[in-house]
Amino acid sequence: MKKRFLLRFIGLAVLLPQLLVAQAPAIQRVEPTNWWVGMKNQSLQLLVYGKNIGSSTVSLNYPGVQLKKVNKVENPNYLFVDLAITPAAKPGTMALTFANGSNRTTWRYELRRKSYQPLGVTSADLIYLIMPDRFANGNPDNDKFADMLDPSADRSSPYLRHGGDIQGIISHLDYLQDLGVTALWMTPVIENDELLKKEGPDRMQAGYHGYHFTDHYKIDRRFGGNEAYLQLSKALHQRGMKLVQDAVYNHVSDDHWFYKDQPMKDWFNTWSGYTNTSHKEQSLYDPHGAPADRKVLLDGWFTPFLPDLNQRNPYLANYLIQHAIWSTEMFNLDAWRIDTYKYNDVAFMNRCNQALLTEYPKIHLFGESLVSTPAGLSYFVRNTVGFPFKSNLPGTLDFPLFNAINGGLQQNFGWDTGVSRVHQTLAQDAVYAEPMKLVTYLDNHDENRYLSVIGDDLDKYKMGVTWLLTTRGIPSLYYGTEILMKNVKDPTDAEVRRDFPGGFPGDRENKFTAAGRSKRENEAFDFVRKLATYRRNTPALHSGRLMQYVPQDGIYTYFRYDNRKTVMVSTNTTDKEISLDTSRFADNMKGFTKARNVLTDELVNDLGLVRLPAKTALVLELIK
Repeated sequence: MKKRFLLRFIGLAVLLPQLLVAQAPAIQRVEPTNWWVGMKNQSLQLLVYGKNIGSSTVSLNYPGVQLKKVNKVENPNYLFVDLAITPAAKPGTMALTFANGSNRTTWRYELRRKSYQPLGVTSADLIYLIMPDRFANGNPDNDKFADMLDPSADRSSPYLRHGGDIQGIISHLDYLQDLGVTALWMTPVIENDELLKKEGPDRMQAGYHGYHFTDHYKIDRRFGGNEAYLQLSKALHQRGMKLVQDAVYNHVSDDHWFYKDQPMKDWFNTWSGYTNTSHKEQSLYDPHGAPADRKVLLDGWFTPFLPDLNQRNPYLANYLIQHAIWSTEMFNLDAWRIDTYKYNDVAFMNRCNQALLTEYPKIHLFGESLVSTPAGLSYFVRNTVGFPFKSNLPGTLDFPLFNAINGGLQQNFGWDTGVSRVHQTLAQDAVYAEPMKLVTYLDNHDENRYLSVIGDDLDKYKMGVTWLLTTRGIPSLYYGTEILMKNVKDPTDAEVRRDFPGGFPGDRENKFTAAGRSKRENEAFDFVRKLATYRRNTPALHSGRLMQYVPQDGIYTYFRYDNRKTVMVSTNTTDKEISLDTSRFADNMKGFTKARNVLTDELVNDLGLVRLPAKTALVLELIK
């Protein structure tokens, strides 16, 4: 009896793996979640995820769609399915059949008609950067969810979510449009469903800012999910405004679903022991640089809880590129800001950029590379420098000019100090192929607030804002800068990411309205609005040529001009009023007899000597 039982047990043990294999494939994910017919690139690679599906066969029968190859990888929970979506394919739902023997599972996959062409973002625009969690709460019902890994929301904590969402932004589009904003950039809205991470003895790290992805194909439901994001895109475009999405290709959260169950060993950059990135980008373009230093920069991790993606893995590269195209088409994006650009594999970034530009020729792409010199920054954008590697990125955040403006306003005028820094930085524009496509800024979510940097000085504030809105490039304004929000990153970045007053239920002040702002705040807001509105309506100012003159005695003058109009910008960074002798500016002023002060609407009848008060920026529209 015991012998018979033992034989039966052994027989079941032998058959059990076969029985498991013969079960119908349990598909949990297919990504991209849908696709489009009419794409210029006909290739599509589906990531298919499910338990023990690696031995499944795949078939489909849909006119115009060809199954090219089924790729099996190390992890049996993944398949990568290569398709060709030919011009003959029509919109509809195709059936993908996954079979284990006679057991089958059908996954219905939607194909839509490609219909969107981005508007692009240009120097005619003013970008407004928002951290959605800290701007406005339009729907308190989505503040927190008990089934998420970070289920808390508490405005008294700098580490927790505060409840801001996409509906809150939609509700304040009138405010943004009145300010002169034409394009909206939000820190990432993709799901960050992760545990709170301990960064120090009394410091926690949470994903309220959005840079710790856990699911690429979900807009975080605490922001309102995919539906709210679609509504925002529609609302912006109905107003003639544009939408910029924030990309993160370098890393994901360690709570991302595919980090917990990795497709293959080289999906992430791994080390024998934890290795942090060096942040030293010089190793990429240094002709004397060591390969080991380049590897640490590119493959090192930002933090122990942000796994570094290996973009040299062809399947991961396809996944990231297709997600960018999917997002552009799904949400009607007009531009991408690319986070941590200098840490990405440069060949991958060129491939990704080109894929987007091929499908969407008008789309604008600009990266974040914190590099202190124009020569160094130019490596990461289209340039005129003889680097062995040539980037195809159209634009980048202009970190050198940011440093020059902020640092220059803190210093007295000198050969290399004060406003000379602004002039000298712009004088190096020859290293960029298209300097007009660089995105300029005074502060952002990673920097000390502009007003705090310049010592809470309203006159200096106006000078910097004038430079931002009248020099070359695409200006970007950080939320709250227009109402004099201030602070420094002490003890954490959360101090420069405080809630916009009036955006949340129970706020004592509402600075979205003139009545809720102080006299000083309204003065700043009105200054920004006046200049931003003039800039938007004046092609010479936003898209014309720039000619600048070497600063003398703390006075910096430049001109923006085209065939129809000339605008003179002159800044007195000293503590004394002067009468500016304009004779040295004859190249730009010849034939003009008077001018209109853009900021005061006053008429200036004598252009020979122009009164320039202390710590003042003057913007004059010249008149013949």
